[in-house]
Formats: sequence, structure tokens, C-alpha cells
Amino acid sequence: MTTKTTLALRGALIAAAALLPVVPAQAAPRPAVTGNWLYLTVTNGDERSRDINGTLLLCDPPQGHSQAARACAELEAVQGDIGRIPPGHSLCPMLYAPVTVSARGEWDGRPVEYSHTFANACELEARTGAVFALADRAVPGVRHPVAPGVRHHVVPGVRH
Repeated sequence: MTTKTTLALRGALIAAAALLPVVPAQAAPRPAVTGNWLYLTVTNGDERSRDINGTLLLCDPPQGHSQAARACAELEAVQGDIGRIPPGHSLCPMLYAPVTVSARGEWDGRPVEYSHTFANACELEARTGAVFALADRAVPGVRHPVAPGVRHHVVPGVRH
């Protein structure tokens, strides 16, 4: 193609683009989510992993995953602040199998943002209760949650 043809073609394209009507793009309608809610994600590995599970936890009425009622009760007790959930009574093995979680949403009209990487699924459950219980994430050889008087399976290398 010659330089004159290229310049003529560019000029024609610019002129045609100028004739197109300028209409603002319409945003897709978003569903109205009201009340206390969190979009939860659980990533096996660190935050760079592609193995991500996610769900929307709604708390009025509780729904979103199998332990939604328990998760909503735990969140209600700490006014939606996941970092304030009291630690559970679990004895977790010292295995490094990182689990990264995040939560974004709204609780009592306030925005909620939380993100943390735990050493393993046992530590995640011990620190966040049922909030991120999107699937059975039990650590092999360890029963969860640990209750007084319950016998534990022996995990090699872990003091009981």
C-alpha cells in the first residue's frame, strides 16, 4: 500500500468515527443486595493461585453456603469484623498448605474488606469459624472443631 493510500484510508476512518453518535454506555443493572452480606473467596495456595472458590453470604435470612446460619451468628457477635472472631479451640498441625481468603461487602451499613493468608485450612477455621466454610476443608487426621473431651487422631510430628 502506498503512503497516499494509507493516509487517505486513515482520514476516511477518522471521518467515519466522527459521524458516529456519541451515546454514553449503559451500565448493566446490578441486583439490589440489602442487609448484611459478604462476597467470600477462598484460594488454595497464596493469592497468586488460580484455585479460587467464592460465594455470596447473605444474612437476612442466612444463605450462601452450608454453614451460613452459623457464619452469620458469628459475624453478628463481632459486628461484621472478621478479625475479631474469637479463636476456636483447635489443635492445628504445623503443615504449610496456605489458604488465602477475602471478604468484601457490607455489615450494618458499613463497608467490610478483609483479606488474610493462613498457614493451612485448620488455622483458617480456628481463626474465622464458619465464615469461610464454603466446602469441606478439613485437614487430614484432625477433627474439627475440637471440643473438650473429644479424642483426637494422632498426627505424626504434632504434640497433643
